[in-house]
Amino acid sequence: MKGAISKFRRSMISWPKPREDVRFSACHYCDTLHEAPPVREGKSARCARCGGLLYENQPASLRRASAFSLAALMLMALGHVFPFLIMDAATLQKKLTLVGAAMSLMADGFQALGIAIFLFTMVAPLLLAGGMIYVCLPLMFGRAAPGAFLVAKWMYISEPWNMVEVFLLGVLVSLLKLAKVADVHFGVGFWAFAGVMLCTAAAVSGIDREELWDRLEVAKL
Repeated sequence: MKGAISKFRRSMISWPKPREDVRFSACHYCDTLHEAPPVREGKSARCARCGGLLYENQPASLRRASAFSLAALMLMALGHVFPFLIMDAATLQKKLTLVGAAMSLMADGFQALGIAIFLFTMVAPLLLAGGMIYVCLPLMFGRAAPGAFLVAKWMYISEPWNMVEVFLLGVLVSLLKLAKVADVHFGVGFWAFAGVMLCTAAAVSGIDREELWDRLEVAKL
């Protein structure tokens, strides 16, 4: 088992750099332009003028992003299979799923809100986590998946629209009112989506974007 793991790690290439004479990086805070030489794994480069972070070489960036994204997809599947909330009122029990909540809102005339829940809590997280796996896994072995540049672009476009945490906060606020008329319990789906929120946040914060684009540039050559 250890031998197979070692062989797998050796097959993954280190961060390749595009062949350019001089590379530059602009500070996000004061716009000062710097030369951008490679830095060692775990190290970072900072602006000489204001001290702001220019870029960093995060250790095992693509591996961590892929692992957390895969975990997010598995938890997302659990979140759709199991109930999100369970409400008991007198002799009636209602089990609510995320898809069921969106469909109920649309059936009650709140089409815009139902579509928003569907897009921002289901489609956007799926694009983000699935896109990271599709782009990052082949890059660890020096290959770019077909359409990787386009997928990476849409992956970052969907990132601000990933609103699982906003939805969960809204659910918690609503429980303050629902608790007065019924006994409300969190289902497995709720905790699964809480895990989705944590995993997607860890994947986004752990990925090294400069490394990602460098690997894409080299892999397409």
